[in-house]
Amino acid sequence: MQFECKIALVTGGSAGIGEAIAKVLLSHGVRVVIAARREVEGAAAVERLGKGVSYFRADVGDPADCRAIVAHTVETCGGLDLAVNNAGMGRAGKLIADEDEEAFAKVVAVNLTGVFCCMKYEIQAMSARGGGSIVNISSVSGLVASPAQAAYVAAKHGLIGLSKAAALEYVKKGIRVNAICPAATRTEMVERWFAMPGVQERVLDTIPAGRIAEASEVAEAVLFLLSNKASFITGQALAVDGGYVAQ
Repeated sequence: MQFECKIALVTGGSAGIGEAIAKVLLSHGVRVVIAARREVEGAAAVERLGKGVSYFRADVGDPADCRAIVAHTVETCGGLDLAVNNAGMGRAGKLIADEDEEAFAKVVAVNLTGVFCCMKYEIQAMSARGGGSIVNISSVSGLVASPAQAAYVAAKHGLIGLSKAAALEYVKKGIRVNAICPAATRTEMVERWFAMPGVQERVLDTIPAGRIAEASEVAEAVLFLLSNKASFITGQALAVDGGYVAQ
């Protein structure tokens, strides 16, 4: 896949899908910087992932941190070729008429505005290298809606639109931008969610494959879109969902 000597940035890379993405990139010889808010978890992820990875503490909800993530990667690694904007947050449980304005704005700030800010500086760094590839982690909630998740649904839909707009703006500069839309994926957060009575059964009933995704399955889809094997693919939103949105 021609990943030799490539440099990648993965936000939200200290656990779950982000860590799985970092792991598969490292296995292909990519030098990886993972960015996340929690320093203890970031250090632990570096320990698990091993050689070739480093950690930078950042909160993508802060535009200054988004700029700092990319600046750190360029300064310490020499440039940026690949970026996966995976950091995000969820919120569910309230209908629109009952939602708190500040809580809604926070979800959008992290899941949409934060990705915009990261992309702004990632694209600048990639332009200096003559091209690159970006994958934004959206969700099946970016393709279909569900009740009591208005902020998350709106942000993830917006992220797909943002990815398409960026793809059109920078395709002639050699920068491809795509999105991945996972359904429920086996992570610590989802396992905690499934511990609630009846949740796992309800979720599995909505997925034709009858199971949730493994984080490694999402990571392999990201790897493909980042690679030269996807050289003519840009502006797409790929569902990794066991048939969820096909219903």
